[in-house]
Amino acid sequence: MSTTHPKVDVFLQKTKKWKEEMTLLRAIVQECKLEEDLKWMHPCYTHDGANIVLIHAFKEYCALLFFKGVLLKDKKKVLIQQTENVQDRRQMRFTSIAEINKQKTAIKEYIKEAVDIEKAGLKVEFKKTEEFHMPEEFEKKLSKNKTLKTAFYALTPGRQRGYLLFFAGAKQSQTREARIEKCIPDILKGKGLND
Repeated sequence: MSTTHPKVDVFLQKTKKWKEEMTLLRAIVQECKLEEDLKWMHPCYTHDGANIVLIHAFKEYCALLFFKGVLLKDKKKVLIQQTENVQDRRQMRFTSIAEINKQKTAIKEYIKEAVDIEKAGLKVEFKKTEEFHMPEEFEKKLSKNKTLKTAFYALTPGRQRGYLLFFAGAKQSQTREARIEKCIPDILKGKGLND
């Protein structure tokens, strides 16, 4: 059994929703001998410094988030892709103590497999930036403004994807236009969406 981290103790003491379920998930994960920490304001478990799994809660469920979940075999077909844009992570979701207890063996098997993936040095193949949808409104802006085009393509691939997802996430052309206009100054400064 791994040692507990005081920050996770405090996190669970303050938690109101899914407290019992997350406490049980913590106990199960600790049996897998991972290092415990609090990252991104959630209990996170690592192996030799590599993130393996995170415990987090949502309104409708609590979950184990596997950082390289897409590489897991998912024999029991329990892993869920949180949104269509999440490429690597997968969740195992729970809505009760009984459900967690029922899947205890599977949880440990998935964690062991995730650790084995890290030990083997396997990497997730991410989609290239050019494979992401570029909204027509932004394409037009880039074709008319060489400085903007140069600045956008000088951004890191992650920053480019962030903007493309943000622009494409708007359903109406008018909203996409407004988002693009608002972001142009930051793109020209070499900043990402959340910098």
